[in-house]
Amino acid sequence: MRSKRSGLLIAFEGLDQSGKQTQAELLREYVASEGRACELLSFPDYDTPIGTEIRKALDGEREYAADVMQLLYVANRYEKRGGIERALDAGTVLLCDRYLASSVAYGEAQGLDPAWLTDIQRFLPQPDLTILLDIAPETAVERKASGRDRYERDLALLSRVRMSYHRQAGQASWTRLDGERPKGAVSAGVIAAAATRLAPR
Repeated sequence: MRSKRSGLLIAFEGLDQSGKQTQAELLREYVASEGRACELLSFPDYDTPIGTEIRKALDGEREYAADVMQLLYVANRYEKRGGIERALDAGTVLLCDRYLASSVAYGEAQGLDPAWLTDIQRFLPQPDLTILLDIAPETAVERKASGRDRYERDLALLSRVRMSYHRQAGQASWTRLDGERPKGAVSAGVIAAAATRLAPR
């Protein structure tokens, strides 16, 4: 549900180790150089009560069905909705490491209905731009050889997640970039995609 806000919400999506945090930080530097207020967000936010529960599930301390896990992820975003709305109303550019599309991608990969996953998030602020940093599941594993959570260890699951991201990236508000390229080349693509949205309105 869009409001007449003066801020901008840009979401970074992709498999773990695709460079989302790095590219968000580089884009923040660019946005700041343009004189715009800019903040970084990351989901899940493990510092909230629901985020704490998500962390325990990812570490194997809880056993939830796929639909319950996605409801927790979505609820974690709703925990932050007020702050997101206030920042956007104040004209801030918010750069989000994972957002709405992550639940669709990971939930769909586990057999959940993507339309349902989209619908339950309809009252959250919607992204103005979603940037998919596309890498192969094998690349994700190579970049993080140890300490992987339950999702990161499942190559077949990650392949289905990637397929969902590819499907979602057909939407007009998405940009799909090759995350296998050097960091600087990816950053140039990110800035080019964001620049038109950052133009004075």
